[in-house]
Amino acid sequence: MDLLNRNSNAAIILAGILSIIVGMGVARFVFTSLLPPMLENYLTITFAGVLASINYIGYLSGSIFATLIKDINTKVKYFRIGVVLCIVTTVVLGLSSNDAVWAISRVVAGFGSAMILVVGSAIVMTKLKIENKTKAMGIHFSGIGFSIFVTDLIKRAVLYNGGTWQEAWVVLAIFGIFAGAYSLYILSFDKEIRQNVVKHKFDKSLFSIFVIFLIIAYFTEGVGFVVQGTFLPDIINSLEGLKGYGSLTWTLVGLAGIPSCIIWMTLAHKYGSLNIIIIAMLVQIVGILISALTSNVYLNLFSGILYGGTFVGLVALFMNLGGKLAGKNPVILMGALTTAYGIGQVSAPLYSIKLVDMYSSYSQALYVTAGIVFVGVVLLFIAKRFATKEQKSM
Repeated sequence: MDLLNRNSNAAIILAGILSIIVGMGVARFVFTSLLPPMLENYLTITFAGVLASINYIGYLSGSIFATLIKDINTKVKYFRIGVVLCIVTTVVLGLSSNDAVWAISRVVAGFGSAMILVVGSAIVMTKLKIENKTKAMGIHFSGIGFSIFVTDLIKRAVLYNGGTWQEAWVVLAIFGIFAGAYSLYILSFDKEIRQNVVKHKFDKSLFSIFVIFLIIAYFTEGVGFVVQGTFLPDIINSLEGLKGYGSLTWTLVGLAGIPSCIIWMTLAHKYGSLNIIIIAMLVQIVGILISALTSNVYLNLFSGILYGGTFVGLVALFMNLGGKLAGKNPVILMGALTTAYGIGQVSAPLYSIKLVDMYSSYSQALYVTAGIVFVGVVLLFIAKRFATKEQKSM
């Protein structure tokens, strides 16, 4: 197993996972992990919510932009740009305390994250020399769980040894340089690839009633993902008797996220994507409501497992189903799904900080979030009535 061979499947998958740790962990999720210490002496909960929202705006714009890049050589170029942006914007957070600089760095980091996850995943899929790539891509997307777990361990090591959250950002950026360098080396091509890019016309017939319901349901999942994805450690720490447990809960999110993609995708293959998406969203609703209904330590730690165990899998389930529904023209439908999810991501932190400000508690924001995700579940049940037999079995 030659991990320095650019054409080795093992090296390609490792490079893909490491790139996700940089793009999703260092540039996005560790912000949530570092939120409690940052709230103590720098951020307010309102500004934290605004920063999360504009980070998702950057990610949304990057995701849409990514669907327009057809040429694989151009994808490699933007993937490289994404890695550099994620590392540079992380250093900025450790060295600056200027609000405007933080705001700009978070939106740029969001764009960089999209280049790594969306464009980088396309490069991984192109490079893999395997006939059936579904299982390999499931392993690749386990990088989202690893991104939470690994960056949380790095943050813990810095703070445990007396470091500050500013120093944690710098150490994370240094880690990002090494992980990113390996990914950049492996996820490139020895020579430019000549490609005949097939141009598909916009096909309005793709947007059936079933697909429209699916897109709206994915918007509600964007909302369901982001509230805990932004505030979970602080939500747990704010509960009576649970101060200090937020960090452990976030570690469990990462651990649960690592195998979740493979498990949910396996179930979808057996029982149909639509049925499994509904089950996963119902499980997620339970996880969201736990922290609003009880301060029991074990149940709240379990809420982290339910969150980590659903959100990664739901992204893979929706995207995989969208790709199957679109057939030879996946870019349009995947772009529409990603846009809907992104709008949910951008809006959720904004209503959350308003409700926290009004009630001095996260409970109301969690109730609203759970309600919105439940609307998504109801829409999917209605969508089943409009689905063909083939669509139900996908």
